[in-house]
Amino acid sequence: MDRSKLYRRFRTLLIANRGEIACRVIRTARAMGLRTVAVYSEADRDAMHVALADEAVLLGPARARDSYLNVERLIEAARKTGAEAVHPGYGFLSENAEFAQACFDAGLVFVGPTAEMMTAMGSKSGSKALMEKAGVPLVPGYHGEAQDEATLSKAADRIGFPILVKASAGGGGRGMRIVRSAAELGPAIVSAKREALAAFGDDRMLIEKYVDNPRHIEVQVIGDSHGNLLSLFERECTLQRRHQKVIEEAPSPTLNAAQREAVCAAARKAAGAVNYVGAGTIEFVSDGKDVFFIEMNTRLQVEHPVTELITGIDLVEWQLRVAFGEALPLKQDEIRLNGHAVEARVYAENPTKNFMPSVGRISTWRLPAEAGGLRIDAGYREGDAVSPYYDAMLAKMIAWAPTRDVAIERLNRGLEESDVRGIVTNIPFLSALMTHPKVRTNAIDTGFIERELAVLTQAAPAPGELELCAAVAAILNDERQAARAQANSPWQTFGWQPVGRRQRCFAFRVGHGPEQKITLNYGSGPSTLVIGERELAFTTTAKEGGFDLTLDGVKSSVAAVIDGHELYLRTRNGRFDLHWVDPFGGESEEQAGEDKIAAPLPGTVVAVLAEEGAKLEKGAPILTLEVMKMEQTLRAPFAGVLKSIRCKVGDIVQEGVELAVVEPSGE
Repeated sequence: MDRSKLYRRFRTLLIANRGEIACRVIRTARAMGLRTVAVYSEADRDAMHVALADEAVLLGPARARDSYLNVERLIEAARKTGAEAVHPGYGFLSENAEFAQACFDAGLVFVGPTAEMMTAMGSKSGSKALMEKAGVPLVPGYHGEAQDEATLSKAADRIGFPILVKASAGGGGRGMRIVRSAAELGPAIVSAKREALAAFGDDRMLIEKYVDNPRHIEVQVIGDSHGNLLSLFERECTLQRRHQKVIEEAPSPTLNAAQREAVCAAARKAAGAVNYVGAGTIEFVSDGKDVFFIEMNTRLQVEHPVTELITGIDLVEWQLRVAFGEALPLKQDEIRLNGHAVEARVYAENPTKNFMPSVGRISTWRLPAEAGGLRIDAGYREGDAVSPYYDAMLAKMIAWAPTRDVAIERLNRGLEESDVRGIVTNIPFLSALMTHPKVRTNAIDTGFIERELAVLTQAAPAPGELELCAAVAAILNDERQAARAQANSPWQTFGWQPVGRRQRCFAFRVGHGPEQKITLNYGSGPSTLVIGERELAFTTTAKEGGFDLTLDGVKSSVAAVIDGHELYLRTRNGRFDLHWVDPFGGESEEQAGEDKIAAPLPGTVVAVLAEEGAKLEKGAPILTLEVMKMEQTLRAPFAGVLKSIRCKVGDIVQEGVELAVVEPSGE
């Protein structure tokens, strides 16, 4: 193959991706003087990456297979815009050898490894065979071509349960199932294959021994077309949920210097087996004694910023320079490790409802400034819509400091100062995770989050005196702002009275809890708030995103968002959602019948798991929805009879649509 066609200088780059990674690549490409082209689906017409790029091309409908996974349309978009190169980002087609080859055949530079390298290393089963031949230690498993259930079942029996059924292509925990008995194997294979096919267009599976209580350690590598191959230290990605990384840090706090050098040398050996060119990651699993190769990701990883912060290297810039045909600018012994970095993935999901994805429009987007060691890589802005069609990651928050403890403190402070509304996010969960004592002491494994889930998803504390007073202050500030938009009159200014004192009563409720009442006394003289028997003097000073509340001589910073009668407050005690009870009455709440199974989010019905008339135990699976490329199984809320199924496989359903009805036993 002519290397001049593989690697050459270009001026226009098409980013074959969306969201945070598309924005990330665009920023570095533009800083290097390149012209950028975005692609988008109909659902992403107004997305942030579209706005950032110099040009943008519509690919097609919202579903990924009709847009971001459509190779022909991507190649055509490059042709129409004069793009000479394609950056695949991560996810979608980033590890698809056919796409890399299609780019080459179209005369485009593919910013990444060749199709041959992808085929050898991008396939989990293919890379395991290659590593086995090269003598790299592997987790016992099956990575053969035969994919029939009998072969997979025989392999599982030979390996011994528990095992891991895993998609050969792709990553991110999709198409992956832990199987602890032979009885679970068949359904797990069917479900994993279906999920892998939807996410990656490839349903091939491999099986490997499941290592209980493992640690996940990976090494960043990058090679150029001149035969240079470097490792850029390792990352610890042990904090995971359902095989999806949640927190990543670099360097690993688990390894000592000798272990670090050994695992990095092993990674260079693994990548060197295919003379690797481009950025990639060699992933290992450790049982506490030994380290086993598990796979290579032939692309940039989500967590690459932690490596960038400890090395001072812009990995996207290096990717582009390698694609230009340049040699890597540093040698192995010139790469220095400096400090510690920790990253948290911010998702649109509800941790208190089994991490169900959250869709809708972002009404408030307030993240702290990038300063003091804090970095934010975002793919969304205020006003953007989060759709059900793609991965739910909104942004990554990364903190650097000289030590791990300080980096964790900086990251947690950034999380605590973030307010995102209109959708539900995992920010409070991330903060609870970062402050957990066992995380601070690194006493973790990949099952830690599942074991500690009850602690990490505890309900928000009940609003106290500070929050009730802040709720009143937020309403008054909002009314003042509305009054300023009207005629300039002293009668429009709250608290101005020619004589006497007045009272105004407020009532707030959290969820379906009891009302909590507070009285405002105002007029001539200082305003006060009365809660029970206590009367508190207060003043407020408005500032961006909220106000300072001085209550009984103590000043507190309060973040506030008001949407009608719904109030969001962030105080030193945490985050609170309060409902301001309508002072004129007339409120009513329509309770949905518990016997009705409704779609929690827009999605596609991919499996119906029970028949009408079937007797169901509580928790029995009824049907499966695909939401944001992940499967969600809807289950019976109680023991009963499945009265009706009101959907079929393939139906695209909207949030709240009734899908099934369960009749309780005895009725």
